[in-house]
Amino acid sequence: CQQVLVMLLVIKIQKNQDFRKKHINMRVLLLVIIFLLPNFTLFAESSGNAMPKHKWSFGGLTGTFDRASLQRGYKVYREVCSGCHSMQLLYYRDLIDIGFSEEEVKAIAAEYTVVDGPNDEGEMFERPAKPADHFVSPFTNEQEARVSNNGAYPPDLSVITKAKKYGPDYIYNLLLGYTDPPEDFEIGEGMYYNKWVQGHQIAMSPPLDEGYVDYDDGTESTLPQLAEDVVTYLTWSAEPELEVRKNMGIKVILFFIIFGIVLYFVKRRL
Repeated sequence: CQQVLVMLLVIKIQKNQDFRKKHINMRVLLLVIIFLLPNFTLFAESSGNAMPKHKWSFGGLTGTFDRASLQRGYKVYREVCSGCHSMQLLYYRDLIDIGFSEEEVKAIAAEYTVVDGPNDEGEMFERPAKPADHFVSPFTNEQEARVSNNGAYPPDLSVITKAKKYGPDYIYNLLLGYTDPPEDFEIGEGMYYNKWVQGHQIAMSPPLDEGYVDYDDGTESTLPQLAEDVVTYLTWSAEPELEVRKNMGIKVILFFIIFGIVLYFVKRRL
């Protein structure tokens, strides 16, 4: 009887070992698939016109916004982009988050005029904008915007990096992607060739060029620098809580790592 019991115990142990080996093999296979899946995606993209990746200060798990780049990007938007594009989801007071002081924000807001009212006489009136006001739009309505832009409607830029596939990389490459069309390409009237836009035609003329903006901090205003700064600013406007979210994510990951280690040793102990 003892020999039979020993044989049954050995068979059970062998079955458990086989099950564990199969279980481990399945885990290894799953990990291989998880790690290789991004490579398959990149390979599929490389077969076509892959979107170039730019190195951003806010990229990665621990990335943060460069405050100097944000302020330069706002200046690019204010002096170049704001003539056509609105940012209606932002308040002037939000600029405090990118490093401007309250006095600077008041001065920036006062450069714009908003319609307010009615007053005591029941009439609407104009006044300088305040930090609590939304960004002033360049046009009063969509029809006026289309008339001023050859029938095209300039989109609001508040969350443009979230609305577009590849987000910041797409906007960055679009700003740098204006070139002369190929000889066999027929460009529409009033359109411009851009290799990163679907259909390669865009109604917006090249918005940036070397030296379009004079930076207060002495940074050289090359075209890539202008594009990088304004895209950094647009990314912040679309996701101002990015740094807080990443900080919380790191804390949560560390908590689960420590919690998992504790549970592992508790399981081994039991």
